[in-house]
Amino acid sequence: MERNMFFTWMLLCVLVRPTVTQNPAPEGVLNCCEGDILFLLDSSGSVSSYEHSRMLSFLSELLLPFSLGEDQVRVALLQVGTQPRLEFGFNAHNTQSSLQGALRGTKPLRGDTNTVGALKMAKEWVLRPGAADGARAGLPRVLVWLTDGVKPGDVIGPMAELREEGVAVLVVSTGHGNYQVLRQVVTPPVESHLHFVDIDDMSIITEDLRDAIIEIIRAERITVRDVSTNSATLQWRPVLSGLTGYYEIRFGQVPTGGGGGGGGTGTSPSTGGSHYQRITQSADASTARLTGLNPDTTYTATLTPESNEQAFNTLSVTFTTKPEVLSPAVVTVSDSGQTSVRVSWGPPQPELVTSYYIEYSALPRGKLHAATVSRLQNSTLLRDLQPDTTYLVTITARHTSGKEKAMSVKVCTQEVTPALADLQLTTVGSDSVQVDWKSSVGGLRGYWLTWEGQQSSIGGQRSSFYLPPDSLSTRLTHLPPATRVCVSPIYRTARGEGLCCTAQFHSDAVAYGYQS
Repeated sequence: MERNMFFTWMLLCVLVRPTVTQNPAPEGVLNCCEGDILFLLDSSGSVSSYEHSRMLSFLSELLLPFSLGEDQVRVALLQVGTQPRLEFGFNAHNTQSSLQGALRGTKPLRGDTNTVGALKMAKEWVLRPGAADGARAGLPRVLVWLTDGVKPGDVIGPMAELREEGVAVLVVSTGHGNYQVLRQVVTPPVESHLHFVDIDDMSIITEDLRDAIIEIIRAERITVRDVSTNSATLQWRPVLSGLTGYYEIRFGQVPTGGGGGGGGTGTSPSTGGSHYQRITQSADASTARLTGLNPDTTYTATLTPESNEQAFNTLSVTFTTKPEVLSPAVVTVSDSGQTSVRVSWGPPQPELVTSYYIEYSALPRGKLHAATVSRLQNSTLLRDLQPDTTYLVTITARHTSGKEKAMSVKVCTQEVTPALADLQLTTVGSDSVQVDWKSSVGGLRGYWLTWEGQQSSIGGQRSSFYLPPDSLSTRLTHLPPATRVCVSPIYRTARGEGLCCTAQFHSDAVAYGYQS
């Protein structure tokens, strides 16, 4: 009998053993908010180890539902002691498991209650946007002060400075003194931002304090992206994620003058009385594509999260669609050669264009050439052109709507620059040379002659000079041994390929050279 009672008692012990600490911390589910929360935790000698542990457990429960991350909620913890200490900054923990582990491992500081020093650190370092590991610019900042209410110091001034900079201040006190002081430091409304509670009863204010924080950092923002001539995408934070409900989106033209919209299905006061269209998205959605819009038109869109579990505000945004741009709007030239040029155009609009018609002719009165290319093409190579010639090229887009849009551009082919046909050197005496060359083409602008000795790299002679187009010879004197002579033809746009010969001086004059 006693043996059976012993096993029964053991079984009951197993059944009633608490299991909360055995469950891993779940990731956040409140995907509602975006902001930075700094907890100022009294960790001085007036706070017992038990009270310190209870405050940390309270923070753990308070923060557990929040989704953490760079674009959501970030948390920092600053402890108050003789020397205040930042236990972890805003960038330290992006998951609940990491944050909960850090809270469990936090140890008290002891010493004096240097709240003023901690507030100075918070203002100049932690809560200052732009500081290393500091708060994010443009997002809500919240300071939650957990104190036992014993000798907080002269905190009214520092707290006022934080509030003036836009920081929302909330206070939880486990003592019942200093009510007038604490009442002055919190951000209104006092009834939801100041809490007095016994250390063993902190859990009863968890939900109220969490709701007060959510009210401050709720991300009620809607943005517009990917705006085109006839469509746009709305994007918002999925505040209904995990709840039952849906999003109602209404959008319509902003009235101008007499108002009026295009193809709406009703009239909405939220869009200024204009016609609007209505669509709905599921509770887990965060985007909606608005289509059928008119180019260069201003629209207002409203987003209303609908749920029986929680009330949400209606969000609105105004945007303007891009003006209609019909191809071709830009024409460019590339790969220009002597007899061909590539012409490209844009923007590509295969869904709006049936074909492209290209006309080109040499200026001023050349023969007109034409070609038609597919709507899928946005470039073509014009061939069999005349060298060194300016052409007028016109690209015409034939649109499905029946419209035609044309754009013209001038293109130039490159000049033909033949190489020098012949070069001969004849030595005259021991240090002079007669240079003769031939050219088989007209249109030359002259010749460029260069000569240099073999020792030019270490201080030898080198010279270059221009000769007019009617020159076919010249004499060079006082040359060093083994002088290399080069002659290149010069054309209007470029220098042609030249020929080079090396002068070898002998006792008798000898003619030699290079002939192509």
